[in-house]
Amino acid sequence: METRVILHMAYTKVWDRLSRPLRDLRISVTDKCNFRCRYCMPEELFGTDYKFLDRNQLLSFQEIIRLVHLFADLGVEKIRITGGEPLLRPNLPQLIQHINQVQSIRDISLTTNGSLLAKYAGELKEAGLKRITVSLDSLDDERFGQMNGKGFRVGPVLQGIDEAARAGLQIKINMVVQNGINEQDILPMARYFREKGHIVRFIEFMDVGNSNGWRLNHVVPSKKIVELIHREMPLEPLEPNYVGEVASRYRYLGSNQEIGFISSVTQAFCSTCTRARLSAEGSLYTCLFGAHGTDLRTLLREGVDDDGIKEHIMTVWKHRVDRYSEVRLSNTLELNKKKVEMFHIGG
Repeated sequence: METRVILHMAYTKVWDRLSRPLRDLRISVTDKCNFRCRYCMPEELFGTDYKFLDRNQLLSFQEIIRLVHLFADLGVEKIRITGGEPLLRPNLPQLIQHINQVQSIRDISLTTNGSLLAKYAGELKEAGLKRITVSLDSLDDERFGQMNGKGFRVGPVLQGIDEAARAGLQIKINMVVQNGINEQDILPMARYFREKGHIVRFIEFMDVGNSNGWRLNHVVPSKKIVELIHREMPLEPLEPNYVGEVASRYRYLGSNQEIGFISSVTQAFCSTCTRARLSAEGSLYTCLFGAHGTDLRTLLREGVDDDGIKEHIMTVWKHRVDRYSEVRLSNTLELNKKKVEMFHIGG
């Protein structure tokens, strides 16, 4: 399939080999996290002696902002700040404020575990953040503490969500559902956030990274989750907000309250993926399950000019053929390949 590159309103739009445009950029600002969730950073592998990136290995805010401008020139319109836990990066609102000034960026969001959200919600909103996604896998203190690996309780996360709502941020809650671990929390999560008026999205457990112990029988299919909720709180499907939206949207019958389901295993959406990922150390990945990134940090620090860096980015994207999730079930050999850890490039 021929790659298309066109000029439009002073920027260059780029498509990959499967005709997917570059539209979204997810930026990991740190590889550090104060949780040790088993599906991401299990404590036995990422303990107190684990060596995270040194400060000089991370992209500086100035370097990130420069790259945001370059990606915007190539058609990126949406930025998501991720980690690790991004609120561990000092002065993060300053970065968001600068990104918000990039003219063609129309949406800035952030994904967080919510543990520090109460402290920073107001600053984030003032800096120009529009939306926030909180990862929360249970409302039960004991189960949540076991899942986050640190015994962290639910209360401070819920307080952070309330503070974010008061600050005027749009809020979504992501729950990763694992068979035999937190299936019993599906209905309590749906009930609680329906009453709060926040969108909760149920995500199928994925084989991210190399150490989360993923097995297909650990996956609770979204279809089963929809049926479970529908029996108690009838649902009706909604049209996608845009092409490439990852969540299947529903609403509770007779209301405008939305709920979502991300079927990343049983109904993969690779064919409409428009997301690039920038790791905490400045490597460009074209898939959440990528094994190798393209080093942009060295280009920045060796003085390569803007056109040269954009050419590198374009070349990577134009040759992109990633569709890992679509081949996962039919080609289990793919499961054996080494993948970048999720805390380097975000979810």
